Amino acid sequence: MTDQPAFPPELSPVFPSDPHAAFATGLPFQRWAVKVEYDGTGLVGWQKQNEGTSVQSLLEAAATRMANGRPVSSITAGRTDSGVHALGQVAHLDFPADMALTPHVVRDGLSYHLQPHAVAVLQAALVPAEWSARFSATWRSYLYRILNRPTRPALGATHMWHVRARLDLARMQDAADRLVGQHDFTSFRAAACQARNPVRRLDSLTVERVGDEIHIRAKARSFLHHQVRNMVGTLILVGRKRWEPERVTAALEARSRTAAGPTAPAEGLYLTGVGYNPDPFATP
Repeated sequence: MTDQPAFPPELSPVFPSDPHAAFATGLPFQRWAVKVEYDGTGLVGWQKQNEGTSVQSLLEAAATRMANGRPVSSITAGRTDSGVHALGQVAHLDFPADMALTPHVVRDGLSYHLQPHAVAVLQAALVPAEWSARFSATWRSYLYRILNRPTRPALGATHMWHVRARLDLARMQDAADRLVGQHDFTSFRAAACQARNPVRRLDSLTVERVGDEIHIRAKARSFLHHQVRNMVGTLILVGRKRWEPERVTAALEARSRTAAGPTAPAEGLYLTGVGYNPDPFATP
């Protein structure tokens, strides 16, 4: 791989007289919220792993380069699995306090150093030290894309689930409505889910056709591991008329993973947004 060109002068941050000064927990820092877009194809997901490339490792490496080698840590609003994409993931980064940063410098500097990977920072905002991308979030939203036609995709095969059989949207929405509200979602979480409490409030779950695609959108304050993908896999059974919508209610009440449908493939899932009050990215 060839070396990247020098960091553009207009984006260069200002460093202290000692560029190798230590920066670690307990030293002054400035916290920046960042909104990130990425293609999860070929990545191991958000969280750093022993093997493979993660979004977190790429973002922290880019921030560390901006900080002239001083390590910069990150916290995200929600971890995504291998192959899952994001249109509006949010994380916060703790940069050394002495750096001269602006929203444009953080956004463009990180995006520059994230090359050539399919990860980009869309927005950046300075936030209070106590603000947390994870714990300050009030909602999270997801989109699941299904290509619903007989012919396989020539484009975007790693960005949607191809289902050949015609799906019945009315039946799927009937089933989806049964999942909205506060429930014990044990039947719809991964066996390895580490959440202490399986109860979640699902604010909305909608199904719509957009051309040859079916879009399933979900919104809640938080989700269990694989919850959205397991709900989608179950709705597909209803849409293909293998299940009646009433069976989804029975699956929910069973509180057993074996009672619900299969896990939908990761490539169709997108984290579309994370909500905060106030929104750090809102323009004045």
